[in-house]
Amino acid sequence: MTPFGEKVRQLRRERGLLLKDMAAHLGVSSAYLSALERGERGKPTWTLIQGTLQYFHIIWDEADELTRLADMSEPRVKIDTSHATPRATLVANRLAREIGDLSDGEVEALLAILDEAQDRLRRTPGA
Repeated sequence: MTPFGEKVRQLRRERGLLLKDMAAHLGVSSAYLSALERGERGKPTWTLIQGTLQYFHIIWDEADELTRLADMSEPRVKIDTSHATPRATLVANRLAREIGDLSDGEVEALLAILDEAQDRLRRTPGA
């Protein structure tokens, strides 16, 4: 499941909405929407994201968050390490091979490291 798919499923279930009704509203098949929720489809299109925001009547910060989740929901990720260090390339390759074996706690620890690095870059002038 992708972050976008997980959030859409959560919103739909919290509101007691049926997948087939949402699919009809968005102009897609129930099978496609179900596959999108399960992470078996690629990142949603801008039009589908906008339709989802409208369907759930989402605005402002919540809309920004759902859009950000959609952007981070490509289930088949490619990482270009051609300008990275050999160790960074090793990390990328090992992560690609071993991500399915990580516990939820280990994934959370990796996310915390990435969040910390992103925050540090934001605080650095000219970064």
